[in-house]
This record gives sequence, C-alpha cells and structure tokens, in this order.
Amino acid sequence: MDYSQEVSHSTLLVVRADQPYNAEPTAAALVEFPITPEDLIYCRNHGPVLEYDDATFEIRVESPQGSRTFTAKQLRQRFPRAEVVAALQCAGNRRKEMDQVKKVHGVLWDDGVIGNARWAGVRLRDVLQDVGLDVQALNGWHVCFTSHVTPCQDDKDYGASIPLSKAMEEDVLLAYDMNNQPLSSDHGWPLRVIVPGYLGARWVKWVDTIYLSPDESPNFYQQRDYKVLPAEVDTKEKAAPVWSKFPSLTTLPLNSVIGSVTRKDSDSILVKGYAICRGDVQVAKVEVTIDDGKTWHEARITYQEGKWSWTLWEALLEHVPESGVVYSRASDEHGDVQAREGQWNMRGVAYNPWGMGKW
Repeated sequence: MDYSQEVSHSTLLVVRADQPYNAEPTAAALVEFPITPEDLIYCRNHGPVLEYDDATFEIRVESPQGSRTFTAKQLRQRFPRAEVVAALQCAGNRRKEMDQVKKVHGVLWDDGVIGNARWAGVRLRDVLQDVGLDVQALNGWHVCFTSHVTPCQDDKDYGASIPLSKAMEEDVLLAYDMNNQPLSSDHGWPLRVIVPGYLGARWVKWVDTIYLSPDESPNFYQQRDYKVLPAEVDTKEKAAPVWSKFPSLTTLPLNSVIGSVTRKDSDSILVKGYAICRGDVQVAKVEVTIDDGKTWHEARITYQEGKWSWTLWEALLEHVPESGVVYSRASDEHGDVQAREGQWNMRGVAYNPWGMGKW
C-alpha cells in the first residue's frame, strides 16, 4: 500500500504501528477531560489515512425502494444537524493485558483506545427515509457501510454493518463534526458513521457506500474479525472453520480502568479512572480496593452525560501504606458488576478484568 500521501498525525499519542498508523493516548491523559480533545482520541486504521474534499467526496445510498448519490457537502446542506455525546471504544482496548495472559493476535493496545466526544452530523434514518426506505418491509435487515476510498489490509475495502432497527435510532449519525470542529482526516473527514453504544469497528470512517441487505456485511471486518471465540480456539488455523458460528460483536462489556494514582501526602492517594457500560446502560457505581477486594471504597462519579457517554470517577484513599496496588470495578444500572477476570480469546477483544494501578 502507498503511504506517500499520508496526513500528519497528533504528536500526543503513543504509536503502536506506523503503516497503517495506529496510536493511542495514555489513560492518565484521557481521564483529565470529560470530552476528549481531538488530539487525544485514538487512531485505528487498516490502511493509509488520506485527505478528501467534502465538495467532491460522494456517498451512495441504496435501498430496494430507491437509491441516491450525494456529496458530503450536499448531505450537510440538505438534512438537519443532529448532535450526540458518545464514547468511541476499540474492541481491542486492553489487549496488551490479555496478551500477558496468553498470546493474542492484533495490535497490542494498552488502555487508551477509547474517547468521549460530541459528534454532529445528519441522522442516518433521515437519509434512508429520503431514498424511500420502507422499514416495515425490511424488518430484520441490516444496513451495510463500506469505504472504498482507501486500500485495506485484510480485504479490498473496509466494511461493516448494523441491524436496521439500530440504524433507525435518532442518535445514529453520519458525522462531519467532532467537538464543534470539522472531523480531521484521522477521524473520518468528510463523513464517518457514529453508532453510539457499539464498538468502534462499526463506526466506519470515510464511508462512501450505504446499502440495505437481508444479511450482515460480508466484509472481513464483520465476518472474520471482532468476534469473541472460545478459549480453546487459540490459533488462526483453529479459527478458520468456526468464524461463521459466532456472532459479530456489537456492544462491549462493562469495564473500568485506572488512569492515574497520585500521592497527595504521606497518608493518602488520589485515584482517577474511566468506566463504560454495554450499549445504552450507564455506570451506576465504581469502587476501588487496596486489599485485594476485601474492602471496597465507593468512588465519586465526576462526569456522565446522556446515555452514551463514558463515566469519569475519582477516589481519595487515606491511611494507605507507602506503596501498593489499587483495583477498580464498575457496576451498572441493572446491578451487573465487573468481574475480576476477563475472558481470553484469540483476537484479544472485549477484555474487561478489574482495572489496576500501582503507587
């Protein structure tokens, strides 16, 4: 693949791979901002990051009832602007930790492959209805997204899909702004899909084709990636015949991460972190322990916004020893509690053991 036209990238990220460019911030930097600055939002790519002109960039929308082609600029001018605050999270967040349990396949991400932003764009359902979509007639169908504009590692292009029922929700967008500024090329300018509550693999960047299908996208990244396989499937050879037997990930599990542990004085520490729930279920509580779970201390939630954001939290712990280990666990509105151990799988996705920090 040709990377000679690659755009410049943020200097605040830790680079995990150069070609294609994959990079993340530290969790310590992330937890200082309720709304993640653009320069601190991770970059996940499967090919070159190029620059496009919204006046000429075209997106084709196809349904059995009709089809239309818009430029990105025309979409912005034709449809009402909508906004949503939503956390974007890669399925491989914390993969490096899982790799320490047993080797996994994929970029060895730490715990910074997440960000919380204010997205703005047009509602996907408005665009689908504009081309004459009959939702009732297509019950159970899927909306498929493809970006043909840049080459890709494992397929000829990047594709993904979501259920039509999800696509019709008011918060699913074709976004052109992030944090009240135009998207950068790194984050999908001129158009990217925003699917609040779903993993980042479905938030297709540089989307240029949308079509309806009775089946999920056939693309590699929908069918042969981003799936939790059983622990006994530990090689690509074992995985080959079973990919189709397991569902594609949509949401990610309840999770919490310790971003920083700061000594306040000789007797106390301040612990800060983030937590996130599955889908539109919000975090209800975060607790921390310094005695391996014998005693839990409830943290103070410092930020939540709407039903799709992450949760920021902090805990001041007093009468602590000179050094030690602190763990975190989150509980959600339904009463589910983050488990101590995560589930190992070959692709290293959806890892969510207790968060851990040291001082």
